[in-house]
Amino acid sequence: MEKETERRCIVSGKVKPADELLRFVKTEDSRLVPDFNKKLPGRGLYVTNSRKMLKTALDKNLFIKSIHCHLKIEENFLEMVENLLHKKGLETINLARKAGAAVAGFEKVKDNILKNKVAFVIEAADAGQDGDEKMQALSKGLEILKIYTTDELDNALDKVNTVYIAVLKSNIAGMVYTNLKRYQTFLDA
Repeated sequence: MEKETERRCIVSGKVKPADELLRFVKTEDSRLVPDFNKKLPGRGLYVTNSRKMLKTALDKNLFIKSIHCHLKIEENFLEMVENLLHKKGLETINLARKAGAAVAGFEKVKDNILKNKVAFVIEAADAGQDGDEKMQALSKGLEILKIYTTDELDNALDKVNTVYIAVLKSNIAGMVYTNLKRYQTFLDA
């Protein structure tokens, strides 16, 4: 079994599993860029996955202090990172749908839950209370993620009135879940 990689957060100084941190790297032209897939070359600079922690890192120039050299950091870096995480989550939902690993619509979600095929459910953040109560009762034991609005889900899936999505048990479900939780944690932590 492979040992999980740990890295130190430049804000808190705490050592954490790498998947709980956001990775950034310095490019050859000294720009700071996000590297959420952890594939870019260079020394990684890690920040706990939290909007608040990233804001602290930027406000206190901790990226520059950590590597002891100048970095070009976009003025709207915090918003850029948030938008990347937001977009990545929606893209993975759409990818799951295209791969046949996600279905939309209350009845389709319900049918798949009853057949025990669902890994987790995505519910629009602006769903009505009556539908929410029905979904809560139906999806006993399944996690329901409420991150995106109906409009955001509609745009991502090129559908109309997307309130419920079931991500089916599959190889792709883990990737979708990881990206959605990363974005949710960034907003909530």
